[in-house]
Amino acid sequence: MLRQAVSVGRDQLASLGVCFGKFTKSKKFKLHITALDYLAQYAKYKLWIKPNGEGSFLYGNHVLKAHLGRITEDTSEHQGVIIYSMSDIPLGFGVTARSTVDMHKLKPTDIVAFHQADIGEYLREQDTLF
Repeated sequence: MLRQAVSVGRDQLASLGVCFGKFTKSKKFKLHITALDYLAQYAKYKLWIKPNGEGSFLYGNHVLKAHLGRITEDTSEHQGVIIYSMSDIPLGFGVTARSTVDMHKLKPTDIVAFHQADIGEYLREQDTLF
């Protein structure tokens, strides 16, 4: 990006880099999906979903137990996770609803991870994303 920005004049250049998120009016920071590539590289906790659950997640729904493929061991409750497809493609990020110990006892329709952002937002919110 830096090499491409050199060809633009300083007066015309508004910004350079990747937008990780923005601050809300209440001074809280909200991560955008544009940060996914950087978060996925350094993620400690990961969750993989089955192909039948990918579409549901990409439309903005939470991850259900029936869609869970695998998860990093010893993931605690309310822990931030990167959500991957079974072919290791990062799809988005969210927060676990239960710990890995509790997930074994859940019904197939119970929520495993809460949706925060997914790559489908590029299409759904393309007018307001930046």
